[in-house]
Amino acid sequence: MSIAIKQAKIKDLDSIYRIERECFTYEAYTKEHIAILLKNPNVTGLLAKINGEIAGFIIGGIENFDKAKVGRIYTIDVALKHRRIGVGQKLLSELEQTFLKKGAKISCLEVRADNKAARELYHKQGYTELKSVKDYYAKGIHGIRLMKKL
Repeated sequence: MSIAIKQAKIKDLDSIYRIERECFTYEAYTKEHIAILLKNPNVTGLLAKINGEIAGFIIGGIENFDKAKVGRIYTIDVALKHRRIGVGQKLLSELEQTFLKKGAKISCLEVRADNKAARELYHKQGYTELKSVKDYYAKGIHGIRLMKKL
């Protein structure tokens, strides 16, 4: 079984949104928001495919912060049936390489404080936890800001 990484296209929106809804409940991006991100030239969307089926995706963009380019990961989602086989790791690595090519020296993201599996993935990939962000997702649902030097 191999994981192929492809550029996400607007034609993939229905599949991407289905996985987004599977992974997140009320804090899921709307279909419209995902479409706006995919159409933005400063944003990169990547798909992971296994045997032609979309197994997961990642969306991130380059942002300017204090005169420096920073890669920001907006969302990374892996379909339930494709978890724990390296899909998330491969998506994350590919997007980090894209960030580097576009001049970013840092990658950052937020993760739910209670999302142990995602926090483990980010830790294995070299991310460090910077600070807790109270009520980031909703009242009482806190986030953690992470960063990695690329």
